[in-house]
Amino acid sequence: MSEINSLPIIDPLPYLPSSSLLPHVISEVSEIDLAERRKETAVKIHEACRDIGFFYLRVDSYLTKSDMDQALDLGREFFDRPNGEKESISLENSDGVRGYQKLHQNVTQGKADHHEGLDFYAPSPYSPRSPSTPSSSTSNSNGNPRLRPLEGHNQWPIRPEDFQVKLEKWVEKMKILGNAVMHAMADGLGMNQDEWEELDGMVDNSFWVMRVIGYPPLPEGADGISCGEHKDYGCLTLLHADPIPNSLQVLSPFPSPHWIAAHPIDGCIVVNIGEMWEIWTGGLYPATLHRVIHKSPTYRVSIPFFYEPNFKAKVKLLDAAKRKAAEEGKEIKEKEQVEYGQFLLGKVSGNFKY
Repeated sequence: MSEINSLPIIDPLPYLPSSSLLPHVISEVSEIDLAERRKETAVKIHEACRDIGFFYLRVDSYLTKSDMDQALDLGREFFDRPNGEKESISLENSDGVRGYQKLHQNVTQGKADHHEGLDFYAPSPYSPRSPSTPSSSTSNSNGNPRLRPLEGHNQWPIRPEDFQVKLEKWVEKMKILGNAVMHAMADGLGMNQDEWEELDGMVDNSFWVMRVIGYPPLPEGADGISCGEHKDYGCLTLLHADPIPNSLQVLSPFPSPHWIAAHPIDGCIVVNIGEMWEIWTGGLYPATLHRVIHKSPTYRVSIPFFYEPNFKAKVKLLDAAKRKAAEEGKEIKEKEQVEYGQFLLGKVSGNFKY
């Protein structure tokens, strides 16, 4: 595995709403040629999405160091709580996908991962059941009727006491950041305003997902990895993690496929694109395989936020991607249209073992 970090670092500042920026950068943004800065950012994002599907996003004009440290500290405090307390909000007590997963409960490609986790989703995409709707004959561990996947409510920890309030603020910040990156990607593909508005309409009620993951060190000589190699399902993954090197690894295609380490960089998060962008672009933007092998003696916390399409969004090849591929002499292949929510349901059903 190469130790040379070749992922580009990109500044999203030109695409962020001025109201969301830290006070000390607002005047700077107003004095620059915004159109030129946007063009520069869009080109860099296009090249990163086309060539590897991963990049760093500089966020120190948007998030304070306190914001970033605090989010990880909350995760660390939760995972340090007694097992019984954590398991009181286990997946089985909700809809099977929202809540706590104990060590080795998460499965990637049929193999248990060496981490524990806590998963949250956007509100249920289903219409509320009427009182006359028959209850399921099966029940969860609380004796309540079993819910359909994604139908439940998020299970927030009681301790740390401010966990929910602060992580919900993190969700709102990530949604703004995700939309800014989407806009830059649209410009990178050469979309006109109408095309961008149509794409924006597919993510304006994003069925987002947030995971808080705890990685204990892999035991010496263990047969397995912390999180198996996989592609992400959706749109964009915005990853904030402890500053521990060598854990996150990305499969780089050049000059031939090989693993590189996405070392943490101060003031940055790691961004990668998911399978919906493969469909939108006919493969011009690949969803890249990645994995976690955490051997450091330090417990590692990461918070991936998945900025996803709307649950009912119909995802198919974009005209802008056809034009861009033709312009660059790239071959693309139209993939079958999917409805994002149904695609997601087909994936999450095999994520855990009970």
